[in-house]
Amino acid sequence: MSNIVNKSTVANTTVTRDLRELDVKTDNIYESIVIMAKRANQISNNVKEELHQKLSEFASSNDNLEEVFENREQIEISKHYEKMPKPSLVAVQEFLEDKIYYRNPLKEQ
Repeated sequence: MSNIVNKSTVANTTVTRDLRELDVKTDNIYESIVIMAKRANQISNNVKEELHQKLSEFASSNDNLEEVFENREQIEISKHYEKMPKPSLVAVQEFLEDKIYYRNPLKEQ
């Protein structure tokens, strides 16, 4: 399983956040949101790729209706990924814990 998202500290539901916490590191709330959004996209793409790799093991060239409904392993894998925290929640948590590397080239000049 993905160890990027497999964290017990990430809430599975939406959490109300104080916006003043998010702009402390960048001094700009919009920059902070862009950083978290880009990280959420990275996490989402990694999880999606991992899921497709696992589900491709079950793909066959002659699928019929009976095989689709009988494949319990495939259903369990799908359920596991559905229960994982959303990438946006993971990204916010990583940002608040200083686990995201980011830089702004305009600020470096």
